[in-house]
Amino acid sequence: MTDYFYGGQADLFSFYRLPKALFVDPRFRGISAEAKILYGLLLDRMGLSTKNGWLDDAGRVYIIFTMEEIMSSLYCADNKATKLMKELEGCGLIERKRRGLGKPNLIYVKNFASDPSEPRDQNRENNDSRAVKTATPEPLKSRGIKNNQNNTDLSDTDPFFSGETAGTEAEGKDDRALYQDYFSDQINLDSVIASNPDDEDMLREMQELLVDTACSHRKMIRIAGDDKPTEVVRGQLMKLNSDHIRFVLSCMKENTTQVRNMRQYLLASLYNAPMTMHSSYAARVQHDLNAK
Repeated sequence: MTDYFYGGQADLFSFYRLPKALFVDPRFRGISAEAKILYGLLLDRMGLSTKNGWLDDAGRVYIIFTMEEIMSSLYCADNKATKLMKELEGCGLIERKRRGLGKPNLIYVKNFASDPSEPRDQNRENNDSRAVKTATPEPLKSRGIKNNQNNTDLSDTDPFFSGETAGTEAEGKDDRALYQDYFSDQINLDSVIASNPDDEDMLREMQELLVDTACSHRKMIRIAGDDKPTEVVRGQLMKLNSDHIRFVLSCMKENTTQVRNMRQYLLASLYNAPMTMHSSYAARVQHDLNAK
C-alpha cells in the first residue's frame, strides 16, 4: 500500500516540467495530452544539452531524443511515437533536423513564449566561435575524448561520442568524467541519497557500475546470461532516471535469495528496470487489492 506525504517529502521527487500554457492557451487546445507530456520530456532533456553546451552554429540549443527513447519513456508503439512527434512539429513546438546516414535527428524544442523578432541572448559572447558544427562530425581524436578503440564500437545515439561535444565545456574531459556527470544528473543522485541516506553506499555503487559499463570498450556485455552489444547496453542504461534507481534499490532490499555475483545481478536489474518497473508496480497493486 502507498503512504501519505508528510512535511516536505514531495520535494524529494524529481519532476518533469509541463508549461501551464499548454493547457490554458487556446493555441494548444487541439494537441493531445500525450503530446503535451512528450513536450515536457523533451523540455527536460534541454537541461542536459544546456549544461553540456550542445549548440548549433546559430547558438540554438538542440537535443537528441530517439524514437526508441520516446517509445520506452511513454510505453507506446512506434506509430504512436511518430504521431505524437508530428503533433508537436505541426503546431511549431519542435523542429527536427534530419542528418541521414543512420544518425539520430537533432530536435529543437521551440520556445513558444518568446517573440521571434526580439534579439536572442546567445549566452556566449559573439556567438562563441566554439559552437557545435553538426553537419560534419569531427574525428574522435579532436573531441578531447580519450579512447583507443575504433569508433565503430560506439553508439551513434550517444551524444558523448557522436560529435555533439566538440568545442564545448566537455572538451578536455575523458569519457569517464562525462558519464559520471551524466548519470549523476540523470538519476538525480543527490536527491535519491537524501531520501535514502542509509543506502548511500549502495547508490554510489550503482552509479559507479553505470559509469564502468558505459565506458566499457568490450564489444559485448553479459546481461543475465545473455551477451548483448555494448552500445545497446549503454543506450539502455542512459534511459535510467531516479524512479528506476529507487525501484532497483527497493528490489535489492526485498530480495531474499543468495546472490553469487552481486555486480552481475545489479547490472541486470538496472538494465531491465525501464522495462519491468511499471509492470512490477501494477502486479503489487493487484496483489494488494486481491488480498483485501
